[in-house]
Amino acid sequence: MKALLCLCGLLLLINAKAAAELSREATQVQVFSARGLVMDLKPDSRTVVIRHEAITNYMAAMTMPFKVKTTNEFANLKAGDTISFRLQVTATESWVDEIKRTGSAAPEQKPPAIVAPKRISNHPLRDFPFTNELGQAVRLNDFRGQALAVTFIFTRCPLPEFCPRLSRNFSEASRKLKSLTNAPVNWHFLSVTFDPEFDSPAMLKAYGESYQYDAAHWSFLTGPTNEIQELARQSGVAMAAEGGTINHNFRTLIIDAAGHLQMIFPTSGDLSDAIVSEMLKAAAATN
Repeated sequence: MKALLCLCGLLLLINAKAAAELSREATQVQVFSARGLVMDLKPDSRTVVIRHEAITNYMAAMTMPFKVKTTNEFANLKAGDTISFRLQVTATESWVDEIKRTGSAAPEQKPPAIVAPKRISNHPLRDFPFTNELGQAVRLNDFRGQALAVTFIFTRCPLPEFCPRLSRNFSEASRKLKSLTNAPVNWHFLSVTFDPEFDSPAMLKAYGESYQYDAAHWSFLTGPTNEIQELARQSGVAMAAEGGTINHNFRTLIIDAAGHLQMIFPTSGDLSDAIVSEMLKAAAATN
């Protein structure tokens, strides 16, 4: 009995240390100084869109929306202002602060509005042979009879709320689906890279392993740039290469087991529970 109590105490201590380590990693902050041009201010979502210079030791120059903790950061700012600012990044979030106006420049034109997505259920791209992280040819039609979730990422995406959040959604949803009692097995996740020149099958495999992916239920696809771009366009994804990175919006599509487009999530954020719910319905579809 004494030995059992000691063992239980040891397990509790190990679990407490593990929880403390996870908490420490989640709150550890990296801090970067940067300069850029204000493209847009969105007080309602506490977001500022900045075309920034390369951020040393972190990310290439690009145009990207950044969160702020308080809209006081927007005081006396307008589109076209040049600024200096500080970027702070943890394992799960990022934000900017200490925004200081340094001058002004002519604002660039905003990109055109995104065209409403077309359904890809019966599109010819369903028969195109993309390549997965194992170097194998994969067609979307290979997954007929399975609930399918599709999203778009690239492995060099730096901010935790963007591609890493989409990949965590699939990782968490995969774990939750496999843990359900009497759960269906006819489901699969597809993460399609925006960056086929950099994201080779080997790179995608290493990326998948960093999220503890299960190849039986989750694949990472690459292919010719024009085919990737067309698949993204048909899925309602807008993307543009800039300064060694890719600016893009978010799409996670749910296609049911009968091949019909069931749901589109147009956001990032924690969607794992919603994805699980939709995948359960999609797996049960018969026509």
